[in-house]
Amino acid sequence: MTRLLALIDGSVYSRSVCDHAAWAAEQTGASVELLQVLGRRNTSSAPTDLSGSINVDAKEHLLTELATLDQEQARLTQKRARLVLEEAKQRLEQAGIVDVTARLRHGDLIENLQEAESDADLVIIGKRGEGADFAKLHLGSNLERVVRVCHKPVLVTSRAFRPINSLLIAFDGGESAMKAVRHIAHGVLFPGTVCHLLTVGNRTDQAERNLENAAAILRKAGYEVETGIRPGQADSVIAAKVEIDRIELLVMGAYGHSRIRSLIIGSTTSEMIRSCLVPVMLFR
Repeated sequence: MTRLLALIDGSVYSRSVCDHAAWAAEQTGASVELLQVLGRRNTSSAPTDLSGSINVDAKEHLLTELATLDQEQARLTQKRARLVLEEAKQRLEQAGIVDVTARLRHGDLIENLQEAESDADLVIIGKRGEGADFAKLHLGSNLERVVRVCHKPVLVTSRAFRPINSLLIAFDGGESAMKAVRHIAHGVLFPGTVCHLLTVGNRTDQAERNLENAAAILRKAGYEVETGIRPGQADSVIAAKVEIDRIELLVMGAYGHSRIRSLIIGSTTSEMIRSCLVPVMLFR
């Protein structure tokens, strides 16, 4: 792993993004790029529809005032964004990460992300954005868009960082789950981490074979692995496992084994991100 892309926006989750990025960089020796994108809604708020009852002189005066206000708001928004980036960079450097760059971009987040992720190994984003304290049951408005377009693994951070010594792979035998297994086995991010492999569903010969094949890949790479198959609803069974065993990272596919392509991310995945208090690493 050589480069991490950390998406920040000035929310309380941005600090967690920085702390997770610092941890991952320390584990792997990767550089970190901080990216903040200002869209149109961040820099413009002037209304375009003015009442016809306003006379010409008053209307022109009002438009001039609104344009001036817009310019000032855009200037302050950019100044705040630069301060957010500077603070994030300092937070990483104080954690001992020396190879850190910060970029402020304008326009659409996804367009900028597609360009920036091309040479990144991992994308890190907070579970929620700047409305986090006002929408605790909702995911950040950009999270699903990011997961939809990213070809690299996406680490969705919890509100606060804590060291990751154990992880749970929600394993359904699908392509994205196997991709997660191979990534962990062949990567350098989780050395010494205890791996739990959990399949939710009926115990069948095929499910057991799939689970043991995945466990064998991890064990061959030197990981301590615990496996299990449990019946029930995936979201509740996984959440209970995370809580009871004090799992510190949940790893799962962004889509289920039988995904519906019209959905951005699978319903179980969305529910797990919302309800779990631990970070979630997603694979497409």
